[in-house]
Amino acid sequence: MLSPITVRPAVPEDYDAVARITQDSYVTAGYYGSADHPYLQQLKNVAGRAQHADVLVAERDGTIIGSVTAAPAGGGFSDIGLDGELELRTLVVDPAVQRSGAGTALVSAVVEQAKASDGINAVCLTTGATWESANALYNRTGFDRVPERDWFVPGTDIKLFVYRLELSRT
Repeated sequence: MLSPITVRPAVPEDYDAVARITQDSYVTAGYYGSADHPYLQQLKNVAGRAQHADVLVAERDGTIIGSVTAAPAGGGFSDIGLDGELELRTLVVDPAVQRSGAGTALVSAVVEQAKASDGINAVCLTTGATWESANALYNRTGFDRVPERDWFVPGTDIKLFVYRLELSRT
């Protein structure tokens, strides 16, 4: 049996591990062909994310195994959040331990944070249209697709799906 997962706010000492897991998870999944991809470099700037949003980490036995960012709508790290929404961003789990509950624990932590926040009535997120495991996780954790909010990465034909979880339903 696996040890329990603890989710907590990231501290600066965690940022290197979060950056490594971010790179490993995106490159291993094939979302970016190279660790040098400009957007991946931006996501690896954990300190920059933490200036605009809450970065959380998942730990098991004292080892960081995943991370997620909870971004207030309209803030410096929010892409699609609307008033009254908390945006879930950059959910990553170390490829060595994927499907062990860390992703679900991180999603649940963001939902609980949203529920505890005044004025927040939903959690929203964007994910790749072809990212099957991510889409399955969001469906499994109660998120609904919002196809009218889907969008394309500017200058590309890469379609991104938007999901939303209305908190009054949970």
